[in-house]
Amino acid sequence: MKTVIFKRTIVRIVSFSLAIISVLAAYNIIYMRRLSGAGRQIEYSYRQAVEELAQSADSISATLTKGLYASSPGMMTRLSTELLSEAESARAALARLPSSELDLERTNKFLSQVGAYAYSLSQTAASGSRISYDDYSKLSQLAESAKSIKESLWELKTRLLTDDSSVTVLFDELDDSGAYIADSFSELEKGLSDSPKLIYDGPFSDHILERTPRLTKGKKEVSREEAREKASVYCGIEAWELKDSEEDELGRMPSYCFNAPGVSCAVTKNGGYISYMVKSREIKDSKISLEEALVYSRGYLDSLGITGMSKTYYETYNNVLTVNYAYLEDDILCYTDLIKVSVALDNGEIVGFDARGFIVNHHERSFPKETVSALECQSRLSPKLSVVDSGLAVIPLDSVNEKLCWELECRTEDDTTVLVYVNAYTGQEEEILILIESEGSALTI
Repeated sequence: MKTVIFKRTIVRIVSFSLAIISVLAAYNIIYMRRLSGAGRQIEYSYRQAVEELAQSADSISATLTKGLYASSPGMMTRLSTELLSEAESARAALARLPSSELDLERTNKFLSQVGAYAYSLSQTAASGSRISYDDYSKLSQLAESAKSIKESLWELKTRLLTDDSSVTVLFDELDDSGAYIADSFSELEKGLSDSPKLIYDGPFSDHILERTPRLTKGKKEVSREEAREKASVYCGIEAWELKDSEEDELGRMPSYCFNAPGVSCAVTKNGGYISYMVKSREIKDSKISLEEALVYSRGYLDSLGITGMSKTYYETYNNVLTVNYAYLEDDILCYTDLIKVSVALDNGEIVGFDARGFIVNHHERSFPKETVSALECQSRLSPKLSVVDSGLAVIPLDSVNEKLCWELECRTEDDTTVLVYVNAYTGQEEEILILIESEGSALTI
């Protein structure tokens, strides 16, 4: 009898022990997962912080550069407000990095100075006073420092993306595998030693899709087959090759959607306008010139009977040239009414067409005669700018309103092209853009 009880006791002890071991193992797994999750969180946080810091530096650099060419109190107030916000975003991102290990005193100081200086400029502008030559000089120095920061951070971000090691480990081992991180921030700090004491689509494209389409308003609904026929012309294939997509587009621009091997497109239900067409294929190299590609893009519009469009900006990416065309009406360039055409640089094939901006914004316009001349606008510009050309243009100020402005193409002392948009009725600066031209691209910031 005692033997039986003893055996039962042993069995119970073993069972309880196994249960305890199982519970401890499960707890250990959960704990390790939590640690792993925490590690992933830190990893993600570091990467995100570097990304946000680089983006903020980009924005600060562009805004400071624009500040050099602003002349009105209103524009300077707007840019100063943007600068203050961008500097705070950069400081918040920097605070999430292990800065104590990196010695980022100058970087922190620079961002503080940018914020404080922006506030000072906004106060000056709010009082109605003009920005002094000394202020412009300090802005120029800050812009150079911001450019240095921007370049260092984007280089660091690229290296982090291509490094197989954990970002957390790299920050923990700054003297070993993560040495280049310390070197990058060290170079960044060094570049700030002389800072003064004390920011592809063309411009305006962010606004064009935020409205209910004007071109389709009140237009008769076309049938699916009518839409398919129209789409086949734009795609350059037979209508029977275009099959119905699983779902049509709803929202503000209801459209029939079609696809074929390597092709997708949409046609608005009201009016039957093709809103976009995309051909997806590998384009390995560039065999035709920029000039030839521009001819192909214009020829495509002509073949479709699309007239009155003026080439504005263009970008080359992955052997594809995308050209922006804006509607030209009575010598007024309507940046709101936008069509984009993409050309494959291996053989000149049209691989993309996007008319959504045009469909959303195009309508008959009637503008009163401008009350401020281009000459008057020129006299109010920053002394750092020399006007080389001018013309009238329609630009969006928000998702609802658009303004008629004088578009003043200017040159700076270092031959940078700056576009200043001045309200044709009030004479107020509405927008400043900096033109960036490189081989195969002409874009703005």
